[in-house]
Amino acid sequence: MSDDGSFTYNGGAVAPGETQNLRYGISETYLGDPVRIPVTIINGERDGPTAFLSAAAHGDELNGIEVVREVAHEWDLSELAGTIVCLPVLNVPGFLAQQRYLPVYDRDLNRSFPGRAGSTSSKRMAHQIFTNFVEPCDLGIDFHTSTRGRTNMLHVRADMADEDVHRLGMAFGSNVVIDSEGPSGTLRGEATAAGIPTITVEMGEAHRFQRGLIDAALAGVESAFAEYGLLEQSSVRWPGWRTIIAGSDEKTWIRADAGGIVDMHYDSGALVREGDRIATITNPFKDDNEPVAAPFTGLLVGVLENPVVYPGNPLCHLVELDEPTRRVVEAEQAPADARGA
Repeated sequence: MSDDGSFTYNGGAVAPGETQNLRYGISETYLGDPVRIPVTIINGERDGPTAFLSAAAHGDELNGIEVVREVAHEWDLSELAGTIVCLPVLNVPGFLAQQRYLPVYDRDLNRSFPGRAGSTSSKRMAHQIFTNFVEPCDLGIDFHTSTRGRTNMLHVRADMADEDVHRLGMAFGSNVVIDSEGPSGTLRGEATAAGIPTITVEMGEAHRFQRGLIDAALAGVESAFAEYGLLEQSSVRWPGWRTIIAGSDEKTWIRADAGGIVDMHYDSGALVREGDRIATITNPFKDDNEPVAAPFTGLLVGVLENPVVYPGNPLCHLVELDEPTRRVVEAEQAPADARGA
């Protein structure tokens, strides 16, 4: 931020009380045409922190796009104290091709941060995004979905050992927080390393808008903004129950031991008990069934959507719950008539 409170980037500035929509050039195509990402910067009239919201670092992950767009263009931000940098589509080439990675040697933009000028195409793009729109910020929320063929319940991924990230991860108000450092090259990991506490929000599946998840994520953004004073009229929310998954013993990917066609017996977000049959793998004739059982009692954070697997393909992501949390989730997921009994 400049001395007069303007948000500055290479080529422009947004003064307090102003909103700016721009298409910012970060690269060129094979024909030499510019590759531009959409950016909306809302600079409030009152002082406060600067936050970025980003989505579609993987071009086929769409839910977060709608979250960022609604904050930028549908929320009443007249009383905003601070600045919001909205980056709804980071990976424009992948978005246009509706694929996960950059269609330039299949590079993963979300393994290319903070980027470097004069390096590969993906790192040059990441460098432009990072230096202009991430480094000036005080905190960030990066939205993702599961990869194609799987779906995630809404949850936060955050390095909870970092005090500043812990504050943001708790403020978002999700039921599940998976405690982990962001892998090298991820926007979350590299922004946090640069002193900008950042969390990832996982929600749903690729290639779709899922309204319920979008609304839940918007509530999380409002809660986080309330925590940092960006929206002083809003409140930090308590999700009713929360579990923080910290150790590798508390989570596991359950993988197929046989190839075939999968019947999933539970949805993401379901509580399963040790020994429950989570899925059944069958052949085309349904005469050779391979049951898949839960190794411990826990919550299915992510499950398979594409019903065909090779041996070794992931079927679901299971996280363990402590006893008090498990009882709350059991009561929440009990049928209505059982709750009223």
